[in-house]
Amino acid sequence: MTHDSRISWNRRMFLTGAAALMGAPALAQSVDGAGTVEMERPLEETVRRNISGFRMLDWRPYFSNLNNGAILVDIDSRAVHFWSADQSVYKLYPSSVPLTEDLTRRGRTAVVQKVEGPSWRPTPSMLKRNPEWPAFVPPGPDNPLGTHALYLSWTYYRIHGTHDTRKIGRRSSNGCVGLYNEHIAELFSLTKVGTQVLLI
Repeated sequence: MTHDSRISWNRRMFLTGAAALMGAPALAQSVDGAGTVEMERPLEETVRRNISGFRMLDWRPYFSNLNNGAILVDIDSRAVHFWSADQSVYKLYPSSVPLTEDLTRRGRTAVVQKVEGPSWRPTPSMLKRNPEWPAFVPPGPDNPLGTHALYLSWTYYRIHGTHDTRKIGRRSSNGCVGLYNEHIAELFSLTKVGTQVLLI
């Protein structure tokens, strides 16, 4: 081994060790602790992120028209697509999706209400599974709906923000679809009540 290759190898070992130390605090955080109100797998587990499925799509295979705009939630790719009614705006956002298939709902719905600074109440089934959860969380940094929420015509279902950015790109919710707060704020400003929504 030459002197140059030893230097290169030592640098590589140093960088690998430094990266591991920097990641250690994040791995030590309690995912199911007081900082979150949604069920999640431990961060140490392997998570399928499906980056190859995170790509631009055309609206035509999914919607017959763009009246009031359209939102497509691709659960498998963990991506939210938005098209404006006049086709001048297309957005693609990474998202969190429901934790399990039995919590997942697919099909057509619509935005029926827009709320900035939403409050949150767990559903009866959530409270049954997690009796220690609070019955009500006001708007603010502890609220699992983040800064904005789009209420869907299905009871209890929302597209909303999250203050826990670790959830994005993962199966981590109890049924809703989560976005980074800056992304939901943008989508909120683009979306109208009546925007059609399809979850696939």
